[in-house]
Amino acid sequence: MTHDTSAINKTMDMFDGHHSVWLFGYGSLIYKADFPFIDRRPASITGWTRRFWQGSHDHRGTPESPGRVATLIPEEGAVCHGVAYLVTPEEFAHLDHREKNGYLRLAIDIRFDNDGSVEEGLVYIATADNAAYLGDAPVEEIARHIAAASGPSGPNIEYLLRLAESLRDMGHHDEHVHAIEEHLAALNKA
Repeated sequence: MTHDTSAINKTMDMFDGHHSVWLFGYGSLIYKADFPFIDRRPASITGWTRRFWQGSHDHRGTPESPGRVATLIPEEGAVCHGVAYLVTPEEFAHLDHREKNGYLRLAIDIRFDNDGSVEEGLVYIATADNAAYLGDAPVEEIARHIAAASGPSGPNIEYLLRLAESLRDMGHHDEHVHAIEEHLAALNKA
């Protein structure tokens, strides 16, 4: 699959005709909503876990030296905490561009933290078959990679640290994200 998935995402018509759609954010969408939204709520999805296995050639790295950003990996019984945004379909032109580096829009059930209700919505996931996928690595190696990468949206370390802080502020511990954060802190002391 190509690096730029925006054209593929434009063909997703599942929510055509809807006035609004819920969007689940689990990475930078938690702390950086650079789009208008109708509502924002803490939420989660089940059966998926967050991993820094996706390359970023356009935001937190470059084509020559990609950064590492979050994607979702299927895992039975897992719960991934994040934020759901109610948006109008017009926002997907911007979001498809923002998430174009290997991410595809997929339909997913979103559970809202405040009342436990569930709504069908969308999430952007970078699967293993996209050209920017970097895959699994030890957290120490991921931390070193993140510490060295930077791109047009800033240093890769900023992405990881803001996500870790946002999850903590929401009252959630993400073993993968917070382990990378610990290794980054150790690297900074060295």
